[in-house]
Amino acid sequence: MSKAVADVLLERQRQIVDEGFDHAHDDEHTGGEIAFAAACYAISGAVPEDNRGKDDRLLAVIQFVWPKAWAFTWWSPKDRRRDLVRSAALIVAEIERIDRAST
Repeated sequence: MSKAVADVLLERQRQIVDEGFDHAHDDEHTGGEIAFAAACYAISGAVPEDNRGKDDRLLAVIQFVWPKAWAFTWWSPKDRRRDLVRSAALIVAEIERIDRAST
């Protein structure tokens, strides 16, 4: 297993244990909220480090995409790699939620 995949799994575990975003919590979010949050972190991860925080248009896009039911104070970008790891972990959470809902 690559370090990237291991880090995604560790982040997902952190989300569950430290943040309390377990299956029951995730199952309450049926409107795409988890996927929208993942998209925001993926967008943030696409921005080179030397451009981060320099373009207000990026923040406007993220505010538009961020789940409407979630406070924007939950948005907490870090560095590119960390944001991409968070995005991937959120995508895993959303896929798992979809799988549970279909059984």
